[in-house]
Parts: sequence; structure tokens; C-alpha cells
Amino acid sequence: MNKDLLMWDETLFKDPDLFELDHIPEYFAHRESQMQALMYCVKPAMRGARPVNAFCIGPPGTGKTTAIHKLFEEIEKFTPKVIPVHINCQTNSTRFTVYSRIYKKLFNIAPPSSGVSFQKINEKITSHLADEEKILVAVLDDINYLMHEGEHDKVLYSLLRAHETNPGARIGVINILSDTGIGFHFDPKVESVLLAEEIKFPRYTGDEIRDILINRNKLGFYNDVVGPDVLEKVVEYTELLGDLRVGIDLFKRSGLNAERRASRTIELEDVDKAYETSRLVHLTYLLKSLKSEEKNLMELICKHTEIKTGELYNGFHDKTGLGYTRYYETLEKLSALKLINASFTGKGTRGRSRIITLRYSADEITKRLS
Repeated sequence: MNKDLLMWDETLFKDPDLFELDHIPEYFAHRESQMQALMYCVKPAMRGARPVNAFCIGPPGTGKTTAIHKLFEEIEKFTPKVIPVHINCQTNSTRFTVYSRIYKKLFNIAPPSSGVSFQKINEKITSHLADEEKILVAVLDDINYLMHEGEHDKVLYSLLRAHETNPGARIGVINILSDTGIGFHFDPKVESVLLAEEIKFPRYTGDEIRDILINRNKLGFYNDVVGPDVLEKVVEYTELLGDLRVGIDLFKRSGLNAERRASRTIELEDVDKAYETSRLVHLTYLLKSLKSEEKNLMELICKHTEIKTGELYNGFHDKTGLGYTRYYETLEKLSALKLINASFTGKGTRGRSRIITLRYSADEITKRLS
């Protein structure tokens, strides 16, 4: 029997849960200032007052949702009077479905799906908060999706002005927005009551990625499974895409590749092979975060091996009715997200014509846009 080979009933994973993308880690480093800002926002609720509203803004894979889960743990340890509700706006993209999630959290039952008006559901929620002297902290995760549906103003207006129809109802809202700095706009009636703190979640630096992945490796794998060269390769790939989830998924798939070879250690070839799939985790989250016009532009680009910016604008305008300024902003954002290459050709008007090409295969993108 070869002792260097992994037996069929052995595994490299000490705790495989640490490599699941929805795992909430006990070790949540390099987000101390963001956690302090979030605690500042909910601190008034701990004293019975309305929380401060907030925006958590940053690219995908920078710890926004994990920070919220950590915040909820702190709230629930401290008091039952503050009710935190996490709403995934990708799957709850209308005012009714958002309020259904809140209703279910408060009453442990979903509201009727038909025959009951929004006003009645809203009244029951606000009356309950007032009568029970409870404070609601509603987190709208990926509020981008409410914006796609044109529902964000309605949702925020209803939540933030609840105290006007029921003076005892106290509600705070934390919005999570995956973006790179392109502006977002709200109805002035919403802006006047939102007054949100802006909490920025920048991309993790290379050293921060290394520190987080060292800890995940130490707790998730058995000793000596991951050597220094393998760790550095995982860090390098993760830093390349700027998304911590890529590194976590890389560890998982690299470990499975090594087990498939019955190896007791992960080798560089396992990481390289895993990267072909793990890098698409980043692509999936990037595409999920796009607004409707950004997805429209990606769909148009996917139909061409390469296309000039002028020709692309004509197609974009025909499809969306939007003008050149919005087109240019959208193109710049897709380039900043490293979804496309926009290279100057030296041809065209004053030598400034640009050729647009994809950084991923059209099939991979189209599959994830549908």
C-alpha cells in the first residue's frame, strides 16, 4: 500500500463548509472600519430610536453581505427589540415581495399571495412594530435589482415614511449596492428622508487576500495540504479578479482535484485546472450586479467577435432608446469591471476609433445573462 496516496475514505478537508460561498466566517478581518460604521448606524435602535439609514457600496466579493450577517449576530445577541431582516432583491424585486419577507420575519408566516392589498400588509407590519415597541432594520441586498424594475423608490418611500401613517413605527434601511461608482438616483421625496451614511467596501489588497486565505486554509484543510507555492498561486489568481470568492472557490476545487488524483497535497496543476471554473464565479456575480442597460450592451457585444464603438452605439440606442452619454458611461463601467477590452485602433476620426472585444467567451456570458 502506497502511503503517499489518499485512501478512498480519507479527505484533505478538515472543515469543507469553510469553502462554501455562503459560509459566514468567524474570522472577518480587514473590514473593521466598515463594521464600526454599521454599528454606528444601528446604535440608536439599541436605545429605542430610529436607526440611521446606510448605503454599503463596493464591487462584488468585498464583504458587504458578510458584514451584514455579522451585524445581525451582534443585534440579536444584544436585544430582541430590534428586528433585522435581510432581503435578497434579486429574488424579491417588487415592493410586495420585499414586504412579504418582512411580514414573514415578523409573523412567521407568509402573507396571502392574492386578495390582500399592499396597504393592508403595510398597516399590519407598522401596527405590529408600534404596538410591540420593536424597531425594524431592513437590509435591501443588491438593491440594483429593485432599480432594474423601477421599484426602489416605492419600496424606500413606504419604509421610510411608515411613521407618518403610524407614528410608533420605527424603521431603518441599509442598502447594499454592487457598483463601481456609476451614479444612482432616487426620487426627491425619497432623498429627503433617506439621508443615508455611505459605507465604502473597496477591493481587498493582495496582503489582505493572503491573510484571509491563510486563515481559511489553516481552518479548512489538514496540515501540509497547501504548500507556500500553491497558496501564492491562489492569492495571485484571486487578486487578478479582485473577488475573494474566487480564492475560496479555488481552494475547494483545487482540493477536489487533488483528491481525484488520490494526492495528499494540492499541486499547482490542481489550482490551474480549477481556475478555469472558479474564475467564472467572479463572472457570474459581476453579471448579476449589472443594470438592465448594461446587460443590454453586453448582449450586443456578445454577438460580435469585435465591434467598433460607433456601430455598437447605434445598436445600443436602437435597443434602449438611451443617448450617447449613458452609452459612454456604460461602456466605461464594463471596461472597468474587466468584462470587455476597449482598444484604440489609431483609425477613424482623429485616430480615436475603438474596437470592443470580450474578455470572456460569448457563450459563458450569454448563459449567465439569460
